[in-house]
Amino acid sequence: MSASPLPGRRSVLRGSLAVSAALTLPAVIGAAAPAFALSGRPKAGWGVQTGDVTADSGLVWVRSDRPARMVVETSATGSFRNPRRWHGPLLGVDTDFTGTTRLRGLPPGEQIHYRVLLADPDDPRRTGEPVTGTFRTAPVRRRDGVRFLWSGDLAGQGWGINPDLGGYRIYDAMGKLDPDFFLCSGDNIYADGPIAATAALPDGGTWRNITTEEKSKVAETLAEFRGNFRYNLLDENLRQFNAQVPSIIQWDDHEVRNNWYPGQRILDSDTRYTEKSVDVLAGRARRAFSEYFPISTLRPGARDGRVYRVLHQGPLLDVFVLDMRTYRNANSPDDQTVDPQGILGGEQLEWLKRELSCSRAVWKVIAADMPLGLVVPDATEGRANIEAVAQGDPGAPLGRELQIAELLRYIKHRRITGTVWLTADVHHTSAQHYQPSRAAFSDFEPFWEFVSGPLNAGAFPASALDGTFGPERVFVKAPTAANVSPAGGYQFFGEVDIDGGSGELTVRLREQDGTVLFTKVLQPGRVGQ
Repeated sequence: MSASPLPGRRSVLRGSLAVSAALTLPAVIGAAAPAFALSGRPKAGWGVQTGDVTADSGLVWVRSDRPARMVVETSATGSFRNPRRWHGPLLGVDTDFTGTTRLRGLPPGEQIHYRVLLADPDDPRRTGEPVTGTFRTAPVRRRDGVRFLWSGDLAGQGWGINPDLGGYRIYDAMGKLDPDFFLCSGDNIYADGPIAATAALPDGGTWRNITTEEKSKVAETLAEFRGNFRYNLLDENLRQFNAQVPSIIQWDDHEVRNNWYPGQRILDSDTRYTEKSVDVLAGRARRAFSEYFPISTLRPGARDGRVYRVLHQGPLLDVFVLDMRTYRNANSPDDQTVDPQGILGGEQLEWLKRELSCSRAVWKVIAADMPLGLVVPDATEGRANIEAVAQGDPGAPLGRELQIAELLRYIKHRRITGTVWLTADVHHTSAQHYQPSRAAFSDFEPFWEFVSGPLNAGAFPASALDGTFGPERVFVKAPTAANVSPAGGYQFFGEVDIDGGSGELTVRLREQDGTVLFTKVLQPGRVGQ
């Protein structure tokens, strides 16, 4: 691997992590064979992940190739002298041989080295080759600062892992920036998007994909949803990134099906699906999603089993992870004058208000899986429906805008400072400033919304703006044609850097190679910017 441009805290480990990942990757195309038929010691060829890391805790994830007991060892150094041992769950067929172990009582603001061992359930002395990783716990001292990345939309529109291009190269560029964590804003998979071996490019060339059986059709069974998540882990760049950077994961529509909402029925004309109930598909998708990511609120035994949550990242930052799928109303023209359910549902909205009021962090990042003022249409049911919040009417709030107006009014009147909105979904990158003096609804304080993505998917032209909340597009980079492949560029991620001294928050919108396209510096302690 190339050396990091800065001597970051993880740069020393990058080479060893790459070697570990390469040595342990199984013959993945045949990995669905019955685990009990395998011989030898358990293997963790799908790598390791950490997620929902706080100042004193974190989740470690692994997948075995057979039944195994998960064991995690942690150390202050990569030598693993005098390690601390954590006994994890028994990995079996019920969870597709995946599992997470919660680490508690960790030192804040410190680099944690860990290794995962998989032990034979019948003979704990028989363990597979350890797989190593590292992460940094959140700080408790303001001066330490916080820096993270965000993006979304992986393997969409049939553009999968292309070995000719080096796979998901964007993860290599993100890893070189050595962030404290990565926020994935949804569409971690495209369960509705089969991956073919080849695809034609506009210049006459051919795009080549790594393929698997589960990605050859739309996902309907639990096994097919699980296979969608495994597909992305075939990429070495992603596996290495997972081993060095913890994640905060949310979901959106393509984890289930394009533009889904609760209660939806799939049209008979979509013959790709034999299962016509989206709720059935969503249940299977949610289970696979909870198995393949380390998410604190979706672990076995979690109190309420939800995606939305808040992650405290020290005195400078709280991250409010929204779920704009599970509780939304049906997609429609979205022009109703009363809408208590909206896109968040009543319970989640009240939770968000409460948590924002309680937050003492300097910055409050609202991680939304869909944008606020960008018009995202939905034509999947043959009607001119709306998929996100804005419906294109620049007047007073209607439909789902009513719920967002209520939230923005609440933030203003409670004088909640430092709110910033981050999102993905629309497959281009942009920065929007929302200003009451430009808006039809003006009972709110100014705020910024930043858009990034895709990670590896088709890129699309910039979405139209809706004037209800007064957005001004300060920056945008998007293609003029639809579904531009990753070979044509337009793959993006964003960076947020909070300075421990001044408290300033700097947003950088970056291309897939790390090139900075746009920079905005925000000042702390303000209700609006």
